[in-house]
Amino acid sequence: MNFNKADLQKEIFYKTSRSGGKGGQNVNKVSSKVELLFSVSDSALFSEEEKVLLNDKLQSRFNKDGLVQVICDEERSQYLNKEKAIERLIILLTKALHVPKIRKAIKVSKAAKAARLDSKRMNSLKKEGRKKSFEE
Repeated sequence: MNFNKADLQKEIFYKTSRSGGKGGQNVNKVSSKVELLFSVSDSALFSEEEKVLLNDKLQSRFNKDGLVQVICDEERSQYLNKEKAIERLIILLTKALHVPKIRKAIKVSKAAKAARLDSKRMNSLKKEGRKKSFEE
């Protein structure tokens, strides 16, 4: 896409808080949980069409203020959690901006259809020849 990590970081806001999970006493003292907030509508990185597409696809990821929210509290370090959150946001935006190729339905040619039916007929005859006759 047309954005990179450095440009994206200029438009991201972070909230930090204390995280649960591993870390012992460190969990109670250090704010390592990171909540990344990104405003699609205020972003200068995307065109209007891309913003509409992002708003449609990421509707479930918006918080009540209309910001895309990514939360990461897996690591013990706030810095690592910020890095992971940014990576997740990039993946999220990239997937949302991906437009699948339109499938064009084509008609099976007469030759291909005839070849398939001929093949089926040959298989049928081959299997018919394997049957035991019960006329004895």
